Amino acid sequence: MFDEKMVLCGANSYEKKYYLNEQFSNLPEQIKKELQIMCVLFTEEVGGILVLEYDKIGELHLITEAEEGDLLYDDIGSGLKIRQIQIEKRELLESLEMYYKTFVLGEEA
Repeated sequence: MFDEKMVLCGANSYEKKYYLNEQFSNLPEQIKKELQIMCVLFTEEVGGILVLEYDKIGELHLITEAEEGDLLYDDIGSGLKIRQIQIEKRELLESLEMYYKTFVLGEEA
């Protein structure tokens, strides 16, 4: 089992960049596009940085942060937006957890 966290993807509003971990390049194109849209829209709406990261047991976490002194970052809005994503994209997020647990951690479904 992995002791480290593993990043799935992320978006950065400061650098206007999106990142998908190469280890997940075999995900279906539709899922990769959905992740990109979700991350980029989040950072465009709230600001800061959003990272989707697996913990050592395979749970997927949405982590957001802002650069120090960023007055445009909406801390309350980021929490609300993450909760909205967790509700609206529940099926996608659960599927990604199952994928990780099965194909990366080697657990049985």
